[in-house]
This record gives sequence, structure tokens and C-alpha cells, in this order.
Amino acid sequence: MRASPALAAPLAAALALLAPAAARADPPAESWQPPVLTPERYNEDWSSLADPAGRTGHWTEAFKYIPLDGTGSAYLTTGGELRLRDETYHANLWGQASAPDNGYLWARLLPYADLHVGQLRAFVQPVLGYAVGVRPAPSAIDQTRADLLQAFADVDVPLGGQGGGQGGASLRLRAGREMVGLGTERLVGTRYGPNLPLAFDGGRAIFHTGAFTLNAFYLLPVEAGPNSFDDHSSPTRRLWGAYATQAFGAGGVDLYYLGYRNSAASFQQGRGRELRHTLGLRWFGTTTGRAAGWHWNMEGMAQFGRFADSTIGAWSIASEVGHRFAGARLHPDFTLRANIASGDRSASDHRLGTFNALFPKGKYFGELSPVGPYNLVNLQPVLALDCGRGVGASLSGGAYWRQSRGDGVYDVPGHLLRAGNAAAARFVGTQEEATLAWRATAELTLSASFSLFQAGRFLAETGAAKTITMTGIEANFRM
Repeated sequence: MRASPALAAPLAAALALLAPAAARADPPAESWQPPVLTPERYNEDWSSLADPAGRTGHWTEAFKYIPLDGTGSAYLTTGGELRLRDETYHANLWGQASAPDNGYLWARLLPYADLHVGQLRAFVQPVLGYAVGVRPAPSAIDQTRADLLQAFADVDVPLGGQGGGQGGASLRLRAGREMVGLGTERLVGTRYGPNLPLAFDGGRAIFHTGAFTLNAFYLLPVEAGPNSFDDHSSPTRRLWGAYATQAFGAGGVDLYYLGYRNSAASFQQGRGRELRHTLGLRWFGTTTGRAAGWHWNMEGMAQFGRFADSTIGAWSIASEVGHRFAGARLHPDFTLRANIASGDRSASDHRLGTFNALFPKGKYFGELSPVGPYNLVNLQPVLALDCGRGVGASLSGGAYWRQSRGDGVYDVPGHLLRAGNAAAARFVGTQEEATLAWRATAELTLSASFSLFQAGRFLAETGAAKTITMTGIEANFRM
């Protein structure tokens, strides 16, 4: 059946009213807390359950550590995710005829099995992803039917000491298909927000010693087919590089190089073969002690290479600074994000200045993200509140400008939405968003959001400029 746009907004309002009321009810009697459940799932470590003293009796523990021998060196971890998400748009893409209003339902099921035998490991995660009501037809982020999301094997090789423990080092060699998220996923992300996450085929070598980790990889993004078991490696795109992280105290520094090739790249400047190199530096952390509460995440990126018969010279600066008032009511956390991604000055010269975000996280600037981090200047204040009893809320705003008047506006995957060479205005528009989430149990989260994007002068100069509204309702069960 098709999700009803007429019902979506009332349902979201009902959920927003009911969640706090339900949260006032007595919480579950158990205080069990699992490891952090990551989108990749293979990063979760349940080995502590090998010790009976480390078990609490929570019902999922029977699935998280299944011993296969008497020594504990062989065990199986299982789990999964079921997510249902309804999204309803009005004036999609500001009323463009090519993007009709939509009310659709996303459904995905992600079971997995993680086998450990000594230093060897095999991880398998199929995906069932369906979309109902998407017009004119489901895209590669909406539906894949039944397919293989992740399937890889790796071996952990100790290099002195106890395999990456204190005073030791280890090298993990991995090959197959996997989801990969680097840093805060500004350039390489899992695309977890849309219905179909992004996976890569290829290999990784992960060196770890003390507080230092180095990833080296060669990867091919996986493209979803319209039918079951027809997802395949991209024939046109490649990603390789090295990503190093040095942790210290309550923060750390990332230093990385990413190489990227696309034989069918497209920008406002034209189409052609793209070979792009990215150098990046990220600094992140939180304060502790008497100055506790501050947190930050700063990242600078420079890009060079070739596009068709042109050189590439692009850059981006992303920043996030915030403070959590732990002693105040509702523990407010106020964060200010500021981002700049370069654009191309002229489509007629032989230099491409458009920054390429490569494989960024889905829903980049929020639940509604019609524009992506290409030729963009963005300011985004965010206020997050902890309402207690598992309920959290947030309010955010955002303003967007073109960085260069000679370039257009792109979506999150990097497709050109509006050419900009015939428009003088920089101002793209503003976005406001409210979200509410209730963690009803350790496994079940219910959430709702309402977003709108008001078109600015640039959009009015280049075509349809209505206000986009989007309502989202989601139920996510993960164990």
C-alpha cells in the first residue's frame, strides 16, 4: 500500500504528543545497556559475554555470544535491524516538475551473523530493502529488494605484544564487501539515513597500536540493481587511500589522503574523466574537568587533480563547536556548525573549482537535505535537549549561500540541481527542523521530524522556488 500524505502530518503530531506522555511511564525494570550499536555492526564487541559474570540476563545476550567450542576461541554473534520510515514531501525540490510531491514508505531488514574463530573472522549481512509509493520509480537509495549488503573475511595478525593491546600492535587484513565510515563521514560514509546504506567491494589493511590507527584501502562503491541479488561494483568509480587517527585524552587528530577516479563525472563545467586527490586534517575533542562541556570537530580538506582537459583546485572547511550544559534542566547542548565548500568560478576556463564530497553521509544537513556540500556556505545552529526517560528533542536552523556565483547548486550525491552561471544571487535559502525521538526500550526507538526549506533569491532566479516541507516518522528496532 502507499503511504498517505494526508495522514503523515497528523501521525507525526500524534507521535510528538504521545512520546513524552509514554516516557513518563515507569521505565523498563532492567538497566541493561549494550555496547554502542554502530551502523556497520561489525565494530561491536560482545566478547565480554564469554564470562558468565559479565552477563545480566537480558534477552538479547543469548544471540550476542554463542560459543562454538569449549575454549571460547570460537563464537558467533547474531542480530539485526528492522526499520520502517514514512516520509511525506510537499513542493519537493521547490516545486520542480521533475520532482513530484511524494508520500512513501521505506522498509528495510538487516540481519547479520559474525563468526569468530581465533584470529579469523567472517561477517555476513543481507539486506531486504523495499520502497512503496516513490514516484516516478524507486532509485538506488530506495529499493534493492533482497541482496547482500556486507560479506567479508579478515584475519588479525599480532605484531608483538598482545595484538594491539597496551604495548602491542596488530594488523587486520580484510577483503570482501563492507560498509565503511571514516571520521564524521564528510567524505566517506555509510549513507545510513536513506533506505539503502552504501557498501564497498575491495580490501582494507588496518594497523593499530596503542592510541594510533591507520587504515589503508582500495574500494569500489556498490551500486544497487532493480532486482534481487543484482547489486554490483561500480564500473566507473574507484576510491583508495590512507586514513590515520591519533587519539589523545578526550579527542584526537585525523590525517588522511583519498584518491578518487570517476570515468563518467559530471559538473556544471561538463562531463569527463575525473582523477581527484584529497588531503585532509581533522581535529576533534571534548573538554573535561572544571571546563567540561565544550566539544568541537574541525576539518580542512584540499583537492587537486584532473577533470577532462582541466586541472582541479578545490577545498572545504567544516567546523562544529558546541557546549553541553550538564547542570541545567533538560541538559541543553548548543552547537554551531559552519561549513564552506568551494565552487567553480567559470565553466569556460580550464580549471575546475567545485569541491567533491565523494561518498558523504546521507541526510547531510538534517532529515531534509535538498542541497549538498558542493559550492556552498552554510551556517547551522542546533539545540539538543534531553527530556529524560529516553526522550530527546532538537531544534535546528540553517542558512545556505553559493560560494561561487559561477557554479550551481548540487544535491548530496553530487548531481547538479540548478545551474548558476546565469544567476547573480548567492543566497540559496533557509532550513528549519524539529525532531523528537523516544528510546522506548534498549532496542526500539520511535522518532518524528518536521522540516521546511524556504527558497532564497538564487532559486527564485533559476526556476521554481516554493517552500519544501517534509514530515518523517520512523520506528527502528535494533538488536
